[in-house]
Amino acid sequence: MSCPRRPIARRLIFSLAVAIASLIQQDVSAQSFGVELHAAMMPASGGMGGVSVARPQDVQSAFTGNPATLTQFRGTQFSFGSGWVEPTINVDNDANLPLASISPYEAKSGSPGNALANIAVTQDFSALGLPVTWGAAFISGAGLGVKYFDAPESNGSAASLLALHVASGVGVQVSDRLSVGAQLYVTTGILDGPFSGLGSATTAYGLRGLFGATYQATDHTTLGCYWMTKESFRFEDAVRLSLGGGAFSTAQDIQLDLPETFGWGIANDRLMGGRLLLASDILYKRYSESDFFRAIWEDQFVLQTGAQYSLTQNIRIRLGYTFAEYNMLDAPSLVVGGVIPPDGLPAIQYLQSQFPSINEHRLSAGFGIRDFLPGVDFDVNAGGMFFTEDQFGQSAANVESYWVAGGLTWRFGRGSSERAAAPNSWCKDCVLGSDRR
Repeated sequence: MSCPRRPIARRLIFSLAVAIASLIQQDVSAQSFGVELHAAMMPASGGMGGVSVARPQDVQSAFTGNPATLTQFRGTQFSFGSGWVEPTINVDNDANLPLASISPYEAKSGSPGNALANIAVTQDFSALGLPVTWGAAFISGAGLGVKYFDAPESNGSAASLLALHVASGVGVQVSDRLSVGAQLYVTTGILDGPFSGLGSATTAYGLRGLFGATYQATDHTTLGCYWMTKESFRFEDAVRLSLGGGAFSTAQDIQLDLPETFGWGIANDRLMGGRLLLASDILYKRYSESDFFRAIWEDQFVLQTGAQYSLTQNIRIRLGYTFAEYNMLDAPSLVVGGVIPPDGLPAIQYLQSQFPSINEHRLSAGFGIRDFLPGVDFDVNAGGMFFTEDQFGQSAANVESYWVAGGLTWRFGRGSSERAAAPNSWCKDCVLGSDRR
């Protein structure tokens, strides 16, 4: 009965891959942690504040952190998620930057709301007697964008960064309670700006590794951890700096890294007869060792916590809260990504106002319906990042954003059943919580 579905699944994968490719010129959002989204915009995990290190609640979230969680997805699963982010970023600049021809102004960023797409597929190999799950995904991973073209005094100030990940990895059930996993990201990065001068959107490519583990500590408690390597980009000939009087520097490269990240998570479903799942993650992002961002940001801790309650066997409601530590540097560096802006410290502080990582608090909520259609799950969530403002020398910025996201998941084979039996070669406990999958 499953054979007729395979051509349909292949056509869906191809069509949706084309769709996500058409989105790569979009600025991602202003609700990220620094510039990275992790699972904050995923269909189900997003409703729980992005919690996903120990027990991700959608296929895509297994690709934003802990690859060992791939083993929690049974049979064949394919999921398409999309979202819309509506950021509001305002700048109030009192600095005069004569070499960059920037004078005092106040304006709202003209960057519009942004569309996102996240697609993933997983396949376990239990039919071959192997305790292995493979997966691949297209992930909108990082981004930020501002544009102040409406203010002539800004001299066309704009900045945007996008990172689109193509991920592939495996998870392996190595014992009754332990799983490990590894993934590789191949990333397209696009940078436009942020220095005043002559420049355009420039593309670079990077590689990133992810390594993780999960451990079933008790029948109801899962622990998880992962390490995500730093990812380096070299944007060649990205900018010619304005030197004043119509003169420009030679073309300069910009070095930019996405930070090395460590994650730890815990999930427990003991309460309320197993209907209530509570989970929390802690992320540590090492911006101090990352080109470009170490000039304006310091290392950052992120706390994500969420709850999921099963109203019925098929309906779940979700709540989440996220705290992202304020990480703007009080004493920024005068060299950013290998570039020295000619107006000195005021230019660096003006750059900080274009990359304002200042919002600490976020709330989200959502719900999901399993078997919305036979073998198809539906999840949706919405959230907001609270209004915050800050001053950087003579430049100031305020930021807030709101978003909505959702997705559909198709489950085939063992993944389509509510509680599928696992092969004896796996483990007696590896189906714990499999009502989620």
